[in-house]
Amino acid sequence: MERKVFTHLVGLRAKTLNNALSLAGFRRSQTIGYRPACEGCNACISVRVRSNEFNPSRTHQRIIRRNTDLTAISQDKRASTEQFNLFQRYIRGRHIESGMADMSFNDYQMMIEDSYVETQIIEYRQRTLHDPAGALIACCLTDHLSDGLSMVYSFYDPTMRERSLGVFMILDHIIRAKSVNKPYLYLGYWVDGSPKMAYKSRYLPQERLERDGWRPVY
Repeated sequence: MERKVFTHLVGLRAKTLNNALSLAGFRRSQTIGYRPACEGCNACISVRVRSNEFNPSRTHQRIIRRNTDLTAISQDKRASTEQFNLFQRYIRGRHIESGMADMSFNDYQMMIEDSYVETQIIEYRQRTLHDPAGALIACCLTDHLSDGLSMVYSFYDPTMRERSLGVFMILDHIIRAKSVNKPYLYLGYWVDGSPKMAYKSRYLPQERLERDGWRPVY
């Protein structure tokens, strides 16, 4: 039986509260901060990458080079039809059995826009001579915390597997955090032994939140 502790992130103190809760292992969904609180189970572990100490592996460097033709555009939290169409392709291609498969545009709009914290959406576009505006191939909803960035939700074109866009967005966010001297990139929850979560353990050094606080992992 899954259980969660949650609180509302609204009003003038929402930003400060979001910072404090992130340090305690909470995640944000719209105006809700939540954390797993399952009885007798502590499998969900919060993970954050030490951005200033991170050195990309050879595989990471290849992925970065593979995506040098992309332009990242940071903008205010505004949902668009173009984003929603990409979101639907991603969900249908990667998570068709999830509850998000039934989301309408209004649901998506609330996911992006309904917040009182400092957040933005980053669009990744593939610009060409024939399409200077650039085709939208990836997006990430990103919170700005006092000590780092938090990737709230990301999605991408599921047909472009050769680009490894999910990995690329994480690497790009590590670079972004480092560029503004923020020491951490928050990746959400990691579960040891879960194939779907295994990728989060590949970004080292990182810290994992345990009973006695954040523990470094190298």
